[in-house]
This record gives sequence, structure tokens and C-alpha cells, in this order.
Amino acid sequence: MTHRRYRGFNKLKIEGSDIIKNLPDKNVLFISNHQTYFADVVAMLHVFNASLSGRIDSIKNVGYLWRPKLNIYYVAAKETMKAGILPRILAYAGSVSIERTWRENGVDINRQVKMSDISNIGVALDDGWVITFPQGTTKPFKPVRKGTAHLIKHFKPIVIPIVIDGFRRSFDKKGLMIKKRGILQSMIIKNPLDIDYKNDSLESIKEQIEYAIEQHPSFLKVIPKHVLEAEEKLDVTRQWNF
Repeated sequence: MTHRRYRGFNKLKIEGSDIIKNLPDKNVLFISNHQTYFADVVAMLHVFNASLSGRIDSIKNVGYLWRPKLNIYYVAAKETMKAGILPRILAYAGSVSIERTWRENGVDINRQVKMSDISNIGVALDDGWVITFPQGTTKPFKPVRKGTAHLIKHFKPIVIPIVIDGFRRSFDKKGLMIKKRGILQSMIIKNPLDIDYKNDSLESIKEQIEYAIEQHPSFLKVIPKHVLEAEEKLDVTRQWNF
């Protein structure tokens, strides 16, 4: 049902997917910038399964989904996964739902991390692959949350950075409705991060993540102001209710 969103209505340019087929079956953490609630994850599921079926940088021929890799999970805010019927259904496709510690229902909060959330992510890593969006928001160039660095130091996964673009222009904020057709989406899969799990500090790991997913503040210097303003405007466009 979703294949034509990336190869039909719009096109998805992929780089580096040959990395996927050489990864171990579990304890792999994918980190990415975030543009929509669901379209980003669904695109990754397509690319990962296509690569595992021998397609390099391509999702041509949806037959790769006949035998999908099922132990792929994604970290999502619990409030997002309960916001409507369709998100509740999508939660069954591998969501590891967590409670945000800094924001809920559009309001800033300060809540302690639930240890059960950390444990659930650990269970998912122990079983397979986990996708996470370390900024915790679809707004560009927001700081990476320390929680991701804690997870990396504690569980010591292989960390694969992914950089996406075009999804904010293609879809509504939830990533469920096609907003514009003919958009070139892109996904770049990079080599694993070289992390010293024992000696690297949380701040050092955070900075590595920001550079790897191209969301470090230094990237702002090379992006024209009008482009940033356009991206911000797209990020607050109408959200569809389900």
C-alpha cells in the first residue's frame, strides 16, 4: 500500500544501502533526522528489506516484501502512537512507545525517565534492529537528546546514521497524507559510527550524532536563511486528524 509513495507519486533516491545487508541480525541502532511522524520509518522499512533482498540503492519491484525482516522496531512517543486509529494500528508494526521527558501534548514538562522505557528499547535491540530519531522532534536543527547517548553507552549497539530529505515537502506532518507529488526524496545511509563505548562522554557521543545526521549547529552556516524559513513553514503546515 505504501510502495508508490516512494516509487510512483514521488521518487526516493537512496545512497549507501549496501551497508544494510552486511549488518548483524540484532543490536543495531539506526539514528536519523526526522521530518514526519510515520513516512520516514516506512521508507526505511522498504529500503532495509529491499537491501536484504539484494537490491542496492533501489526499491524497485515490491516483491522484496514477501519475506520481510520482522524484527525491526522504531522508537516513538507514546502520545503520538495513541493519537488516532491509524497510529494505534501502526504501533503494532514494531513501535517501542516511550514517554517523553521534556514535552507532552505541546507543553514543556520535566519528567523523570521511565526505566521500563529504557528496558523495552534494550529488549528490542537484543531481538533485532531499532530505528530512533534522537532529536525527538520533526523540527530541523534541534539538539540531540542525551537519552540516545545513554542508550548507546549502555547497550553498545552498532550505530548507523541516516540522513533523509524531501519527506517534509512530500507529506503532511504525520506522514500519512500525500501533500505534494513529484518530489525527490532522499535517504543516505552512512557507515557505522566509531564510538568508544567506555571512554567517550555523553556530550562527545551527542556531538558525533549531530554531525552524522547533519543536524549540528555548524550546518546552519551553509544553509541560506530563506531555505530554513521555508522548512520551518512546512513543519507547521496543517496536521490531518484520523
